[in-house]
Amino acid sequence: MVPTSMLKLIKTPPNPILSLKPKHFSSVSSQIHIHFSQQIKQKQDLQQQKQKQLLSILQNHPSNNITSQIHSHLLTTNSLLHQAPLLFNTLLHCYSLAESPQNAFLLYKQLQQTYLHSHSSLLPFFDSFTYSFLIKTCVSLGFPKLGRQLHAVITKVGLASHVYVNTALVNMYLSFGFLVAGTKLFDKMPERNLVTWNVMITGLVKWGQLEYARSLFEEMPCRSVVSWTGIIDGYTRMNQSNEALTLFRRMVVREFIEPSEITILAILPAIWQNGDVKSCQLIHGYAEKRGFNAFDIRVSNCLIDAYAKCGCIMSASRFFKEISVERKNLVSWTSIISGFAMHGMGREAIENFERMQKVGLKPNRVTFLSVLNACSHGGLIEEGLKFFDIMVKDSQVLPDIKHYGCLIDMLGRAGRLEEAEKIALGIPSEITNVVIWRTLLGSCSFHGNVEIGERVTMKILEMERGYGGDYVLMHNILAGVGRFEDAESLRRVMDESKAFKVPGHSLV
Repeated sequence: MVPTSMLKLIKTPPNPILSLKPKHFSSVSSQIHIHFSQQIKQKQDLQQQKQKQLLSILQNHPSNNITSQIHSHLLTTNSLLHQAPLLFNTLLHCYSLAESPQNAFLLYKQLQQTYLHSHSSLLPFFDSFTYSFLIKTCVSLGFPKLGRQLHAVITKVGLASHVYVNTALVNMYLSFGFLVAGTKLFDKMPERNLVTWNVMITGLVKWGQLEYARSLFEEMPCRSVVSWTGIIDGYTRMNQSNEALTLFRRMVVREFIEPSEITILAILPAIWQNGDVKSCQLIHGYAEKRGFNAFDIRVSNCLIDAYAKCGCIMSASRFFKEISVERKNLVSWTSIISGFAMHGMGREAIENFERMQKVGLKPNRVTFLSVLNACSHGGLIEEGLKFFDIMVKDSQVLPDIKHYGCLIDMLGRAGRLEEAEKIALGIPSEITNVVIWRTLLGSCSFHGNVEIGERVTMKILEMERGYGGDYVLMHNILAGVGRFEDAESLRRVMDESKAFKVPGHSLV
């Protein structure tokens, strides 16, 4: 125990706060406030710097893996609540475009729950961009019910009149085929921009509502190249090539709007539908002038296809050779192979197929279909069988009904009907159809093979009895070998079954 005398000698250190005079209190308080303000500002600056870094990573490396890692980081560090709206919306946008778009809704729900558990008086920073990205996610997922629920939420939070959000909703309804809901929302919109009009027109075109789309197109206060391309594409898809070309000329000559590379892709099918070589050459020249051929291989591929379908296979071949090997993709090679096939130039098609393999490109099912077609039209039977074998065994491409159809047509043209029948019988039941057997019946008629023809006819009648052309072919086979009584008997069966036959017609 310390003696009392000693305690008296120990001086208590003066309290600096108590020793201050009243006039000094305001100065100390100010210093403390400045100190804490600086700390808060440093923390905010650090947080903003971190947000910028994360945002930069997302924008420069928009992969599903990076998006998931940043999402996980925000959850594990419990910092999801403190992020800027821009970072949150960028995460949503990345998820909406990724392989698993449902993660966008997971992120949205997690932020909602974080706010709920934090007892914050502030509302979540969901804005027009947030809901626009979520609407696009509904379209990607194919969830119309979720989209309708989101529409109700948007109305509740007061964004029902926002032009960007409404445009996204119109696009969603039209994507799902809800044309009445989409049209009703479009009509009620207090404000529409150019994107809104374009979304409405392209959505209607998609579902074949071309007349209504055209009426809206004519009502537009102003039109962009996207508007023109959308309506031109609609007429091309509906095989109304003349109207598509009329609109294209009106756009260029009267409205002075320069076509984009997408417009070129939309108008070229209309050109080859009409077999208009001159227009094809004009488009080719325009594409060269604008540099489309140099930077967009899709335009080059479409030009190859258009030249071939217009009957100018040499122009298609010459243009194909002008494209550098580095720029040619699988579609380029498939287009020229298909072009040679439709012109009966089987050897040239095979040569290009082999060149394609040498440059390291692997054929897909469309490429194999083109080369099989070439072998069929060129009478190259052994080569066709070899390519079919390569497709199945080496490339491990599962043949579909079109590949089998080419093979049977090829063998049938050559008179190898037994082999063709064997292949037809071996086609898996889930993909076989009556067209395969009709192809074989046509070959039997051409070569006058009654025995196989009768078996094939019975197979056809098991699948479909109402088409008169099948009876007519078999009638001709029987009549061709002198079995006139059997032929007439078959004719009576056709009449009794009330089978129909589509009358022939010519474009000439």
